[in-house]
This record gives sequence, structure tokens and C-alpha cells, in this order.
Amino acid sequence: MSLITFHELVYNHRPPIRASKSAGDQLPAGHHRCEPVRAASGLGWYVFLPVPFKLLWSGRKTLISLDDGTTWNKLDAIQYPDFEKTFQSRAPEAAKFSSPWMCGMTQFHGIMQIWPGYLIKTAPGYSLLVRSPANVVPDDAYHVMEGIVETDRWFGPLFTNIKLIDTGIPIDFRSDQPFLQLIPIHRSEYDDEKLNNFAVHEGFDGLTAEDWKAFERTIVQPGMNPIGRRQGAYAVAARKRRAEERRQ
Repeated sequence: MSLITFHELVYNHRPPIRASKSAGDQLPAGHHRCEPVRAASGLGWYVFLPVPFKLLWSGRKTLISLDDGTTWNKLDAIQYPDFEKTFQSRAPEAAKFSSPWMCGMTQFHGIMQIWPGYLIKTAPGYSLLVRSPANVVPDDAYHVMEGIVETDRWFGPLFTNIKLIDTGIPIDFRSDQPFLQLIPIHRSEYDDEKLNNFAVHEGFDGLTAEDWKAFERTIVQPGMNPIGRRQGAYAVAARKRRAEERRQ
């Protein structure tokens, strides 16, 4: 079974792809070889919007344009163009009148929801962390609110909450760049009992002899000192360790 399955209900000429370790070539100079940044950037998958659109938020009401600002309409909730008819022709009788909408405003001030056009299913035990793409400079006109969805149990449109920030100027939602990054998380990893089990040691007294040996292996050994660290040393060690773990 695949870790994740995307059911594309709204045609998208940019299907989901693995997240980019270069964060879509947006990493600052010198960070393209930083393995911790690369690993975080490449975790999961990118999802794109099927169509671009613009929003204009006054602080009270919202207008939407699907034709690059030529015409504007008040936004309450809107379907993708021609989607409702297609959905009704393909869905079974019981679900025929339940077509998900493209986007709409919520009852909360400045909060809207957007559906990228997919139904998503993950392997048993896995949820999805839904967030904006990691290490990509965000659009400061709006904020993607992160959430964890139990997509192995909940099979429906993956609506994402968006907090609108800018007022009085058009806000672009583009289809040519990643809109979301979906990161698989096993449910056991965010269980409260597990996350509440942590320790904090003040000062040096909590460090054991084994801790100091680990510190020496990581930092003190030749070539690993931060002042003269060999570029890429962490990445080489991490790749070697992953290869060894795969062989076991």
C-alpha cells in the first residue's frame, strides 16, 4: 500500500510532487548543502492549486476574481468552474449533491478555507501535517494555518484554513508554485503521553560521560569543529548513517 494516495477530482496540470530539498531553489546562498535544511525542505509532498485566483479583502467582505482581476464577485463560497456538474454526473446518488467547494469564507474574521481539489488517503496510522512549503519565503499577504489531519480515517476534501492579512490590495493565489506541503506523521509521534515525556537539565551537571563522548565525536574530532568545519561533513555522515540503517 502506498504511504499516500491522491485522488484528483479537479484537473490539475501540476500534480503533487515530492517536496524539493532545495525549497524550490529558494534557499539562501550557502544553504544548498546544509543537510538539516535540505531534509526539512524535502519532507513530504507539494500540492499546487488547480487554478489561480485573486482575492480582495476589505477587512469585512471579500471579493474574488478568476480572470486576473478583470471581474470581481463577492465571495461567500464558490465551486471550481464546471465542477459541480461533473461531480453530480460521476458521484453515486447518496453523494451527488455534496460536491466540495473551491474556497469560501468562514464565520471567523479574516479566515477562509481553500480546497486544492484532492481527496487524500494515507496508510493506516499515518496523518498529514498540512502547512505552507518549508523554507520557502511566504507571501505576507496571507498565512496558511497549519493543521494535522487523520487522513487514514477521515476521507474527505482537505480544506486548509487561510488567514487573510492584507486589506485593500489584490492577494494572489498562484497555481505555478507549491501551495501546500503535506508531511506524513505517524499518529504515535504526536500522542500527548509521548510528547509529555521530556526532560530539561540545567547547567552541566546533567551531562554524563557518554554525553561528553557523543559531543566529542560530533564536534571535537578533526574536521568537525565549528570554526573549521569541513563543508558538508554533516551531510556525508547523515547519508552514510542512512545507508547503514537501510542495510540492517
